Amino acid sequence: MTNNDILKKLRVALALRDDDIVEILQDVDFKISKTELSAFFRKEDHPNYKNCGDQVLRNFLNGLVIHLRGSKEKPKLPGDVLLEKHKRNNLKK
Repeated sequence: MTNNDILKKLRVALALRDDDIVEILQDVDFKISKTELSAFFRKEDHPNYKNCGDQVLRNFLNGLVIHLRGSKEKPKLPGDVLLEKHKRNNLKK
């Protein structure tokens, strides 16, 4: 399983949009554009496909921990974060 596969599966499992992933990466001071991010979700044979490097995945996972648990100074319950996201997604529909 590649880093791209892991990122895709987490995106689907947590119902994350590109904006969410960019924001999660910004929480750990990792800058990436939506265009760069979309290259990770393309099929391998697509001309704009790009391998997701270890650094990108590592920063995403670290940011995801902060996104779901909060920082040490401001802890939060992961269930509350997911419930809030679910409510926001239902309002957008």
